Amino acid sequence: MKEKIYQRLIELTNGKYSSFLLKRLVTSSFSKKLIREYSKVYEIQLEEVSKEINSFTSLQDFFTRQLKTDARPIDANDKTFVSPVDAKIESFGTIRENAVFTVKEKPYTLTDLFGKEELAKKYINGSYIVFYLSPANYHRIHSPLDAAVIRQYVLGNKSYPVNKMGLTYGKTPLSHNYRMISELQYQNNKNFTLVKVGAMFVNSIKLTNTSKQWKKGEEIGYFAFGSTVVMFFEENTISFTENIQHGNEVKMGERIAIMI
Repeated sequence: MKEKIYQRLIELTNGKYSSFLLKRLVTSSFSKKLIREYSKVYEIQLEEVSKEINSFTSLQDFFTRQLKTDARPIDANDKTFVSPVDAKIESFGTIRENAVFTVKEKPYTLTDLFGKEELAKKYINGSYIVFYLSPANYHRIHSPLDAAVIRQYVLGNKSYPVNKMGLTYGKTPLSHNYRMISELQYQNNKNFTLVKVGAMFVNSIKLTNTSKQWKKGEEIGYFAFGSTVVMFFEENTISFTENIQHGNEVKMGERIAIMI
């Protein structure tokens, strides 16, 4: 019953008109007045931000803020993957033989998520990790290692929230929300896939790097409000590091997995 009520409420508020109004608000000059209070409520470390708080033109401009170059050290080991974002570890584990993984007791199929059965088959018995970005987090996305982009494409339109309630009661938001899928190749022709999932109202994932070669730690894009990132690894290619535990916070550039 809770699930049905939640889904109905989201459907009522997730329309084109409400999304337009929200976007108008957060990009307006009026919203600049909300920035300082927003930063206090979410305890944002302003000393890390690349420019003064008064320099931001709107709430969305602040939300997509960049950090100082030394704010996030990048793990230099060429055998490691680093976190592409500042986030909480929502889930991680092994993908089952039927190409299914589970988040908040909801089963997800890779075919639904990727929209491509041949891509899904690559990750059977592989590993996955889900990063949830809260409103307090830095929302720029960075490359987790040196890799070549094989393909990128988008799926979905409307979006459910991807916070704890959204993942619990939403209609499998990771495989229904607006999302951008990036398939990449790295050492010895191994593949991994990075899925960037939009959240409620503003389906906005912006690419800032159009290169076919990503460098570890470099910015590749950002979320304009609300987001989750999911990474998928082929079977027997990585081992998660000890800091990867459910509910742990990670910073962009921090080691999350080692190649095997």
